[in-house]
Amino acid sequence: MKAKIGDVAKLAKVSRTTVSRVLNNRGYISNTTREKVQKAMNDLNYFPNDVARSLFNKRSNLIGIILPTTSNPFFGELTFHLENICDSRGYKVLLCNSLNQIDKEEKYLEMLLRNQVDGIIVGTHNQGILDYHKQNLAIVAIDRYLSETVPIVSSDNYKGGTIAVDLLISEGCEHVVLIDGVGELETPARLRRKAYIDVMLKNGKKPIIYEIPEMFNRQSQQDVISTIFQEYPEVDGVFATNDLVAASFITEAKKRGKEVPGEIKVVGYDGTETAQTLFPGLTTIQQPINLIAKKAIDVLCKQMDGEFNNLQLETRLPIKLLRGTTT
Repeated sequence: MKAKIGDVAKLAKVSRTTVSRVLNNRGYISNTTREKVQKAMNDLNYFPNDVARSLFNKRSNLIGIILPTTSNPFFGELTFHLENICDSRGYKVLLCNSLNQIDKEEKYLEMLLRNQVDGIIVGTHNQGILDYHKQNLAIVAIDRYLSETVPIVSSDNYKGGTIAVDLLISEGCEHVVLIDGVGELETPARLRRKAYIDVMLKNGKKPIIYEIPEMFNRQSQQDVISTIFQEYPEVDGVFATNDLVAASFITEAKKRGKEVPGEIKVVGYDGTETAQTLFPGLTTIQQPINLIAKKAIDVLCKQMDGEFNNLQLETRLPIKLLRGTTT
C-alpha cells in the first residue's frame, strides 16, 4: 500500500505537522529531526503529494509552454533550454504542441489553467490568453505580439534580415527572393520581411516575396519552392526566414542542376545546432536561443513574484551571421 504522511510521522516518531514542515521547508526544524523524517521517507519509499504541497505553498511550481511544434529545430532547441532552466529553478514544465491550431491552443490553455500553472510561455498566436493576463497570470510571449501588456522576447529580426540581404547583394545577386510564411499576422519575425523590402528598395531592386501557406508542412514548402523555379527562373539569391526552408531550396536547386553558390546564393535564419549539424555549409543568421529562453524565464519569474509594473515589454537580443559555403 502507498505510504502516507501519517506513516512517515509514526515511523519518525514526530507529528504530521513536523513532517509537513520538513517537506515544505517551513519554520525551524533541527537537523536531527529533519534527518529522522528523511530516513523514514526513504524507508517507506514515500513521495510527497505535489498537489497538496502546492495548495500549502500557493504555488504549483508548474510552467506551461505553448509552442507550434517541437519538431521544428528552433522550437525543439528552445524547448530544451526552457526545460533545463526551469528545472534549475525548481519548476516542472507542461509542454503543449499546438500546430498553430486555434482549437488546440484553447484546449491546452484550459488544461494549463486547470493544473494551476504559475505562469505560461507562449510561442503561438493564442489571443484567448489575454483575458487571463488581466487576472495577473504571468505570461511571456516569444516572437509573438499578444497585446501591449504582455512582455515579448525575440532576436533582433530586423538587423538579422538586413545583414542577410546586404550580404546577398554584396555578393552580386541581382534577383533576390524572400521565402517567408504567410504575412497576415504582425510578429517580430515579420521584421525580417520588412528588412528585406527596405534593403531591396534602397538598392533599386524589386522585392519578390513567396509565402508558404503552412510553414511547418514539408509538402507546402516544396510546392512553393517549385513555383519559384517555374515563375522566376532568373533567381540568383534567396533569403529564407528559417533554415529548413533554406536547406529545402538548396536541395531542389541541385536537383535542377543549379550550382550553389555559383548560380544561386542562399541565406537562412535560426542557426540551430541541428541545422549546423545537418547543413554545416549553410550561411545563416543565428538566433541566441539560450538567451531567449533565459530572458523569457527571467521576466516570467518577476511576474510570478508579483512584479507586473515597470517590466521591459519588448526585448530584442543580438543575432550573429554564420558565414558558410552557400554564399
